[in-house]
Amino acid sequence: MMRMTLNISVIVCALAMLCGCGVKPAATSGSSQPAPAVRVPRFEADSAMAHVLAQCAFGPRVPGTPAHEQCGRWIRQQLERWADTVVVQQGQVSTFDGVPLTATNMVGVVNPGAKQRLLLLAHWDCRPWADADPDVSKRRQPVMGANDAASGVAVLLEVAKCLHESRPEVGVDLLMVDVEDWGDSGADNEESWALGTQYWLAHPHEPGYKPVFGILLDMVGARGAQFAPEFFSQQYAGGFVEHVWDAAGAAGCASWFVTGQGGAVTDDHVFVNRAGIPCIDIIDLRAGTEHGFFEGWHTTHDTPDVIDPAVLGAVGQTLLQVIYNF
Repeated sequence: MMRMTLNISVIVCALAMLCGCGVKPAATSGSSQPAPAVRVPRFEADSAMAHVLAQCAFGPRVPGTPAHEQCGRWIRQQLERWADTVVVQQGQVSTFDGVPLTATNMVGVVNPGAKQRLLLLAHWDCRPWADADPDVSKRRQPVMGANDAASGVAVLLEVAKCLHESRPEVGVDLLMVDVEDWGDSGADNEESWALGTQYWLAHPHEPGYKPVFGILLDMVGARGAQFAPEFFSQQYAGGFVEHVWDAAGAAGCASWFVTGQGGAVTDDHVFVNRAGIPCIDIIDLRAGTEHGFFEGWHTTHDTPDVIDPAVLGAVGQTLLQVIYNF
């Protein structure tokens, strides 16, 4: 994804005007009785960590490589174990540097008959070059993508397992998008990113698909991560940001889901929002680093040793809190 730099005063003023944007799921009215407690399954952080390791065992999942093809097959197999149906979508895309690729998106559909639906998405591909590596000699090497790819997929796969074992009332669509990270970092070229998501929006897996809202996971496993509300998430879907952060508190994960302004980034959720689907981004943005992300971003150091299972667990438990209290 491409980092967007905004003056903090502009962000604060914009958020003040946008505080009413977005809509939270409505509470049931007409009764003074408290809603009965909902049993939320426990998210197994160690199992999610195993999903990270399994993906990285294939090597960097760069589109067009054997590792990418093999890992895609594995992700599909996991979705087929836990979802009711799986839709595999393949489409032709062209990268900013002229490389034709077949993007493979996968959707695990849970409760296909439910009218109210929640979209969860993450990208599963890896960046072809470690162009932010501190060692210049390594900048043409591919990125392993333990955090920037595998972490989001791992959380969604473990969520899918929980949904299979304890059925929610809401419908959930788990979308794994491809060719997200083959973007142009050297220019203001936002359309070069999230090609799989852009393809899916133009060719949805279900005609007229319209979930209540979506949650994007990106870089949700690195040690030391904290998640503050991202600017474009608040701009387009501020009520849902509040809803998810409230759920994190109810799940006991408030130390990871913090208040304040988390910065602004052009990520898959921006394209989803522009298409008319409210969508928020749970993403680890760090103001103290040169590029605004975790230290291993787009380097050869984005390996499994940067992952903290507790962070995966906090994100996964928060998603379950949202789903089972929808």
